[in-house]
Amino acid sequence: MRAKETAGKTARRHNQRRAARNKGESWGIALDYGVPKLKPRKRTPYVFVMDALAGVEPRTRPMFGCTAVYVREKIVLILREKGGARADADDGVWLATSKEHHESLRREFPSIRSVRVLGNGRPTNWQVLPAEAPDFESAALRACELVAAGDPRIGRVPKSRRKR
Repeated sequence: MRAKETAGKTARRHNQRRAARNKGESWGIALDYGVPKLKPRKRTPYVFVMDALAGVEPRTRPMFGCTAVYVREKIVLILREKGGARADADDGVWLATSKEHHESLRREFPSIRSVRVLGNGRPTNWQVLPAEAPDFESAALRACELVAAGDPRIGRVPKSRRKR
C-alpha cells in the first residue's frame, strides 16, 4: 500500500511540472528543488554619472555596499548613497586619487574633501564630492569629463588580489 501512495505522489508532482511547462511557466526549480533565489542587485546610485561615462565603457562592481566604477584597468570612482543620519556624511561620488593630487583637485572642486569613514581624521587617497554640496551634480559631471579625458589625477590600478 505504501508503494502505491509514493508512486501516486510522484506522478502528481510530475503532472504538475508538465502542466507548468505547457503553460509557458518556469519549471519551478527554485520551489521544487530548494535552489535559493538570487538576491536582486542593488540599484546604481547617481545614474547620471554612469550616463556621462558611457563613452569610455565603464564597468561596475559592488564594493562595501557601494558601487565601484572601473574604466579600463583602473578604479576611478565609487558611488555611495547609503542615507541615514550617520552615513550621509560620505554619500556622494568618491574619486580614486593620490595625496599628491589633492591640492590641484581642491582648486578644481571646492567642495571636495577626504572620505571620513576611511581616514579617522587623516587625509586618505579617496576624496569625496559630497552629495549635500550645492554644486554636487555639476562637480560630478566635471569629474566624469576628467575621467573620460584620461586625467592622470583620477584613477588607480588596484593591487592584485593575493592567492590563498
